[in-house]
Amino acid sequence: MQHTERPQGDVKRILWGILALNLAVALAKVLYGWASRSAAMVADGFHSLSDGTSNVIGLVGITLAQKPIDRTHPYGHKKFETFTTIGIAALLLFVAFEVVTGVVDRIRHPVAPSVTAWSFAVMLATMAVNAGVYLYESRAGRRLGSDFLVADSLHTRSDILVSLSVLAGLAGVRLGLPWLDWAVALVIAGLIAWSAWEIIRDGANVLCDAAVFDPAFIDPVVRSIPGVREVHQIRSRGRHDSAYVDLHVLVDPHLPVVKAHDLAHRIEEALKGRLPAVVDVLVHVEPDLPGMELPEEPRIEPVTAPAHEHADR
Repeated sequence: MQHTERPQGDVKRILWGILALNLAVALAKVLYGWASRSAAMVADGFHSLSDGTSNVIGLVGITLAQKPIDRTHPYGHKKFETFTTIGIAALLLFVAFEVVTGVVDRIRHPVAPSVTAWSFAVMLATMAVNAGVYLYESRAGRRLGSDFLVADSLHTRSDILVSLSVLAGLAGVRLGLPWLDWAVALVIAGLIAWSAWEIIRDGANVLCDAAVFDPAFIDPVVRSIPGVREVHQIRSRGRHDSAYVDLHVLVDPHLPVVKAHDLAHRIEEALKGRLPAVVDVLVHVEPDLPGMELPEEPRIEPVTAPAHEHADR
């Protein structure tokens, strides 16, 4: 299975379409939320607005990430896409802060929201749009091999859950419990902040070169290649769609340089065939000498994505 470059034009066209839908959904929620004095609906609207902002940032990140390798970036520009996600997290934290300050103001100056059948109709309609966006973006992401689209679709799915919470708050107000409106808004703020934390955590793992693959998965692949006696110091870094692997192998100490070079190429081809996300493999060939002691291997846990997920792609 060979790694192929995804058609970025298709990814960008999808993001532009989703941006338009997200802005329409956000506008509907915010305007009706303000008109009906529903803090929860306004909060959910700003959450949807953050989705549109993330689409814009995603467009910028994907454009930068697709720049070819140059003299100053010999490993490419893939991490620009990851770096832009930190900006999305910052926006989400700002939105969460705005929601909380709005709730505090609402508690200090209580205003009972007006909940009608239209309130539920607006929420149900926007949830239907979000559900359609989630399904379309998720399928397109898998079809095009775009990790950004897949991740963004999961964020959209979280919006559906948030909207369900808003519906619960509206129902509470309708039942004579107006405090549920701002209580749900606080829950929404917490969900937004949690989403920001997840984005920061995942982005930091990539930017700080956390392990992508479990060495226990790579080890048997390398050992199965004729000529390899031992493998150790297996490391990986990068993104789950663009990963780098380096390792040490022990070989016959009398193996000619030409054959050692060929062996390194076969190791690289085997790993790329098994893990399509791998873009480069650095093999350090060492002679298997009598009495040679291997360094103690540290236990490495992949944090960007399980190895079997890459293998199954």
